[in-house]
Amino acid sequence: MMFALAGNQNSGKTTLFNQLTGTRQHVGNFPGVTIESKAGNIKGLKDDQVVDLPGIYSIRPYSSEEILTRDFILYQHPDALINIVDATNIERNLYLTLQLLEMRIPTVLALNMMDELNGSGSSIDIEKFSDSLGVPVIPICATRGEGIQELIAQTKRLAQTRELPRQLDFCSPGPVHRCIHAVSHIIEDHAERQRIPSRFAATKLIEGDNILTARLELDNNELDLIEHSIIEMERDCGMDRNEALADMRYAFIGELCHQTVKKGEHNRERQRSMRIDRVLTGKYTAIPVFLFVMLGIFYFTFNVIGAWLSDLLAAGIDALARLADGALTVLELNPMVQSLIIDGVFAGIGSVLSFLPLIVVLFFFLSVLEDTGYMARIAFVMDKPLRKIGLSGRSIVPMLLGFGCTVPAILATRTLASERDRKMTILLTPFMSCTAKIPIYALFAAVFFGGNSAVIMLILYVLGAALGTLMAWIGSRTAFRGNSTPFIMELPNYRFPSMKSVVVLLWDKARDFIQRAFTVIFMATLLIWFLQNFDVRLNPIQNGEQSLLSGLGKLLTPLFRPLGFSDWRLTTALISGLAAKEAVVSSLGVTMQTSMAELPNAIEKLFSPLSAFSYLVFVLLYTPCFASIATMKKELKSGLLTLLAVVGQCVFAWLIAWGVFSLGSVLLSFY
Repeated sequence: MMFALAGNQNSGKTTLFNQLTGTRQHVGNFPGVTIESKAGNIKGLKDDQVVDLPGIYSIRPYSSEEILTRDFILYQHPDALINIVDATNIERNLYLTLQLLEMRIPTVLALNMMDELNGSGSSIDIEKFSDSLGVPVIPICATRGEGIQELIAQTKRLAQTRELPRQLDFCSPGPVHRCIHAVSHIIEDHAERQRIPSRFAATKLIEGDNILTARLELDNNELDLIEHSIIEMERDCGMDRNEALADMRYAFIGELCHQTVKKGEHNRERQRSMRIDRVLTGKYTAIPVFLFVMLGIFYFTFNVIGAWLSDLLAAGIDALARLADGALTVLELNPMVQSLIIDGVFAGIGSVLSFLPLIVVLFFFLSVLEDTGYMARIAFVMDKPLRKIGLSGRSIVPMLLGFGCTVPAILATRTLASERDRKMTILLTPFMSCTAKIPIYALFAAVFFGGNSAVIMLILYVLGAALGTLMAWIGSRTAFRGNSTPFIMELPNYRFPSMKSVVVLLWDKARDFIQRAFTVIFMATLLIWFLQNFDVRLNPIQNGEQSLLSGLGKLLTPLFRPLGFSDWRLTTALISGLAAKEAVVSSLGVTMQTSMAELPNAIEKLFSPLSAFSYLVFVLLYTPCFASIATMKKELKSGLLTLLAVVGQCVFAWLIAWGVFSLGSVLLSFY
């Protein structure tokens, strides 16, 4: 059997999915974490599957995740539906519930966060609540696993018996009631042929769902009759069509909650959150606090905890490389094969792996911020400045994800309702510093800026975001004219972070980093080693200046001389970064034929602090990896626009890096 899991964003949907399946999907405390459906087998029921659908507030034809959820339920015909509802915010959550009940599928309502509800002194009459909605209601606490077995048993029972929700008429007699029933009668035969419940189809047609209208294959006469009914409803009730339907649903919800929900006098969690928000989301304190928090995270990551662990791992890798080199020498292995293993694999892969502790420590802090609910506040705080450049606060979610990896960040733009906002955000996201660039930043910052590494890291992150917003501002006044869509977002209460969620995220990031090290970066390292050790006739070389890599690097090096660096090895490292940004470091290790411990000394001879910063700025801004480019092409649905974006970003990176180096040179000439 197949069950669908649907609910609002931030209702605990992914946490429940993990409890049901035993999988370790990342749980986020801000909207947009689930951007595609995920599937998994239920624990103990290997033949039964649950599908985690994107979090939505209603089933409307406006955004891609709403369409995905609607189409899955309508056309994939799951055996039962689990609707998860946040018990602490029940009125808003039930709006989606009423729409799901209209879809006429066996449904169980999972009433989540009951621990918080009871802790606030509130209560719900579960039996009366269930009877009023006509579906089983199971109180649960997804984070603690309470009520999960009963939920599974009820869902299984409903699916086997095909017990449908009791038919409810949410609207009292009046204009809306007459309109819904009139439209239902007109489309009844069409809806039956498409296996779509007629009442659900009627409300969607009234709301203006053009996709569903086309699927029903209505003739012009029927469309005219429907429009006439809607206009009559609007005239009689004094509201437009969407407002009238929303008023109908909320009137039913209000009466239901009045009869079944007892509100506590004090919600301690909410009051605590409001006190904290006076500082963290204050008009004058929000941005300074955010920058201070990020500076602290970078300081502990790159100057204290992460740096110490990274140095320790680098020393271990170098010791292992020396041991392997000695063993291969004793075995009298072919010198070329020995060079491949030591100068290729150990120098390339080892130089990247040594930065694994930095990734883990950084994401530990970021995961804690996300789990507490602070990241959701950042989206709220950034709505006003983003609106000034033509975007809405919802664009901050892909931007925040971009600090992890550009690929899921681009995919997260599917949560944006406006196609204009979506394209602008896709083109903006690569300016965010993904974790793949951390090894490059960390290496250069430690060599050239010492104790100021955390400050340099913060400058690079802020610079990328600032320049990205500048490009968005220019785009909103040229190629992407128009208004941004409104941004409505629920701010969750502050909560203590779940260590399980934090550990899951750290494991996922570490595993992803190691997989990249031994797949994409490994292949890039072998390619760099091959190009470094053979000439155009594929003969082994004695002098690196004769290599294929040297020829390619020297061909492009003149382009980068105005930026302050002219060594061919630095140019080829940038080229290898197109496969994966971490490969820039591994490429430097291979081309300089040095160990990780000696690499900083080798790099120090090629740069001044100014030219090193110029190099970092170019790395920050030039085109992302091939995987990101492929994802961008898929989401933009345009090869030409993707090509223009990639070329434009490289040109923009060159111009900014040139500007930094030129301005820095002028300023230094006065000292």
